[in-house]
Amino acid sequence: MEKALQEAARLLAEARRVLVLTGAGVSAESGIPTFRDAQQGLWATFDPMQLASPEGFARDPKLVWEWYAARLEQVEKALPNAGHQALAELERRKEAFLLLTQNVDGLHQRAGNQNVHEIHGSIRRVRCTVTDHVYAEGEIPVRPPFPLLTPQGHLGRPDVVWFGEVIRMDACAAVERFLAAGRPDVLLVVGTTGMFPYIQRWVMQAFGLGTKVIEVNPEPSALADFCHVELAGKAGEVLPGIVSPP
Repeated sequence: MEKALQEAARLLAEARRVLVLTGAGVSAESGIPTFRDAQQGLWATFDPMQLASPEGFARDPKLVWEWYAARLEQVEKALPNAGHQALAELERRKEAFLLLTQNVDGLHQRAGNQNVHEIHGSIRRVRCTVTDHVYAEGEIPVRPPFPLLTPQGHLGRPDVVWFGEVIRMDACAAVERFLAAGRPDVLLVVGTTGMFPYIQRWVMQAFGLGTKVIEVNPEPSALADFCHVELAGKAGEVLPGIVSPP
């Protein structure tokens, strides 16, 4: 493990262009449960399709908003952890940096990352169901009475990707542009199982370009065959040591 940590630290130190892909494991260390884990207590009896699908929202928008308000309350109480802070520091040091996250909590931005793309949207924003306009964080406060309405009186929805919906193509395009602009020196994959096809595609694409792939995850993932350095552990424990080695 020590040799792998040293190699990862060396690769990051020498890299000019860095692409980062993050998943739920990063935010879990800040106390934010995954979607499945959040379905506890009051919400344990609900089917996920009732709470996170266009059909479920059409049937009962008040219920869906109450669910997301409860999740947002957890997010608001959470703080960026050492893993988030390390990634923000990494961006400050690099000539070119892009972070794509599967998380919807905004903790990367709160830690200081600037070039962040949210492929599943953000729980902190509201989107109009009529015009598709996205309201910035705080423009429409997420508080009762629910469901939320836009200033024009239209029904608003959480700006997140639900079951049956397409992932954010603007986020995908940002990654594709970054890869097309020049081979990343390092691709850092953190806190994701790598089961999503788009994550696998980008890892394989970068690997094929000759990019060094570093994975940080407590458990082995579906990406192991394409990683040059595998670091078993939590992001908050591993990332500080490879971004700013002692």
